[in-house]
Amino acid sequence: MSSVSGVPLSVLDLSPVVSGGDVGTALRNTIDLAKVAERLGFHRYWLAEHHNMPGIASSATVVLMSQVATATERIRVGSGGIMLPNHAPLIVAEQFGTLEAFHPGRIDLGIGRAPGTDQRTALALRGPGGLSAENFPQQLGELLAYFEHSESRGVNAVTAEGNRPPVWLLGSSGFSAQLAGRLGLPFSFAHHFAAENTIPAVKLYRENFQPSEVLDAPYVMLGASVFAADTDDRAHYLAAPSGLTFLSLRRGRPTPLPTPEEAAAYPYTDIDRVFIEDRFSSSIIGSPETVHKGLEKLVADTGADELMVTTMMHSHEDRVRSYEILAGLTR
Repeated sequence: MSSVSGVPLSVLDLSPVVSGGDVGTALRNTIDLAKVAERLGFHRYWLAEHHNMPGIASSATVVLMSQVATATERIRVGSGGIMLPNHAPLIVAEQFGTLEAFHPGRIDLGIGRAPGTDQRTALALRGPGGLSAENFPQQLGELLAYFEHSESRGVNAVTAEGNRPPVWLLGSSGFSAQLAGRLGLPFSFAHHFAAENTIPAVKLYRENFQPSEVLDAPYVMLGASVFAADTDDRAHYLAAPSGLTFLSLRRGRPTPLPTPEEAAAYPYTDIDRVFIEDRFSSSIIGSPETVHKGLEKLVADTGADELMVTTMMHSHEDRVRSYEILAGLTR
């Protein structure tokens, strides 16, 4: 198993659609990367749910999970995460019960509270008067209940009964941290886009943790953005398109992931550069030595039990190389 200081490493994939590419290629690259990750010894391979984003092809998360699980043999496959306000709890239970039945012991159900998209798209997903993030605890309770048969309920998720995968709560603030702790569930924090909240949220989770049937002690996994290459300069060059993508998203004009050449040629303003520098402040970018030091510091600062690494690079070969470097850090 790949690790840094004994901490398991996992993969979070958004199936990036790149400039000059297409969705089909992005999805095939995801399958290939999952096979590589399994060969390299990564612990989990999670797919993220985002909608109406031209640079992300993992919106049909459960469908893609099924393809990844079928194409691999041992690596755990999960959602990072399913955004529960976008879905009826019954449907989620049926889908993940089915996945667990097909691939017993290999499926993770990561649940998020936010819609993972803009308001207009959220409305299209839910419909008028649909689900709401404010009702998340009730939706979560309903979802978990569907994994057990109930005569009194009258509605049962047949494929879910007896096929409950491990359930994780995902978050970028204190709300899900506290809820995960009180329910005794493992917690995954999005350090890669909410680094300022990482230590307070992890502290809240541990303070509120109550042992449960599934977990005796707190378990924290941190999402980390990592760009590894053979040299620091090369890594920063390959990371630059991700910064430009964030800038485009901030301006309300999301795009496919640019090439490094497009990112280098972009006419950034001083304000743009400050914004991108801030976005990259929580990322770990560099050579194997630099990345190793960055990951060691992150684990030391947070006491993370596991790290889930996301890497958005234009070239699939460069992205594979980044994960190869990660896997080799402790060999």
